[in-house]
Amino acid sequence: MSPDTPTSTSSEARARRVPDRAAEAHGGRKPSWLKVPLPGGEGYKRLKGLTRELKLHTVCEEARCPNIGECWKGEHATMTIMVLGDECTRRCRFCAVKTVQQAAPPDPDEPRHVGEGIAAMNPAYVVITSVDRDDLADGGAGHYAACIREIRARSPRTVVETLIPDYTGANLAALMDAEPDVLAHNVEVVDRLQRKIRDPRCSFDRSLDTLREAKALCPQAFTKSSIMLGLGEEHEEVVEAMQRLRAAGVDFLTLGQYLRPTPNHAPVIEYVTPERFDAYERLGREMGFLYTASGPLVRSSYKAGEFFAARLVRERRAQRGAVNEGN
Repeated sequence: MSPDTPTSTSSEARARRVPDRAAEAHGGRKPSWLKVPLPGGEGYKRLKGLTRELKLHTVCEEARCPNIGECWKGEHATMTIMVLGDECTRRCRFCAVKTVQQAAPPDPDEPRHVGEGIAAMNPAYVVITSVDRDDLADGGAGHYAACIREIRARSPRTVVETLIPDYTGANLAALMDAEPDVLAHNVEVVDRLQRKIRDPRCSFDRSLDTLREAKALCPQAFTKSSIMLGLGEEHEEVVEAMQRLRAAGVDFLTLGQYLRPTPNHAPVIEYVTPERFDAYERLGREMGFLYTASGPLVRSSYKAGEFFAARLVRERRAQRGAVNEGN
């Protein structure tokens, strides 16, 4: 199905059918479908120990991701590493990261440490993400690229995704020159809520530019984005956001429930029901996304989606290798 193909009205109707405001219905308490078991097991303990030993910062732990127990177990373990420090130059109302005008300089040894750490842990899939660094000339793009190259050199089996700020132009070109397997950049919320929830320097259109340019610069890379729900968006706005992402050539899409980090952040307006998330997942398939992960506990980095993406990446690598051998 092409990016411009109209969506099925039946799926739109299913997604619209449950117009509840579950946050109000639960009196502000989290509903049962957001409860998860505590993480544990040998795989989890091993990766937790290695991250401490190798001094790696993972979003999985620092953001208290509810899926860490699932993602850090088994031979297909996945994780998200944060580079470029823990201070951000933007102030988004959904994010608990500390905001500053001038952050500490990046650690020049970090790319090597990341490469060594990934080689030691040998995960099937790793996501490299960061804070925004508007205080750096290139926004940190060169640092990102160095991390990718170190992982490639030391752990070629690992599939690499970069979840990046809204790079465009030369900064994005520098990042894509390292050829990440998956380039992710999140629009975060529907268009109407951008100025209310994200930093004023962000916009839906700029995010789409990042995703389009990434695909043009590195056609073999898959592109990915994510939308948070429960912040007061309307059904039609979600559908429009999905359509615009697909029209921009985005391959993978995730939709998940926004959860408020602290009372100082944007409030949860609605706890979206699992049934509505399921309907959006079906709608994503009909729109032509290669993979849509949609559910209350789905996050931008999500093991089920990454397992699927890894399979497609390895198939594409094998095809490229066969073409190279043929030449």
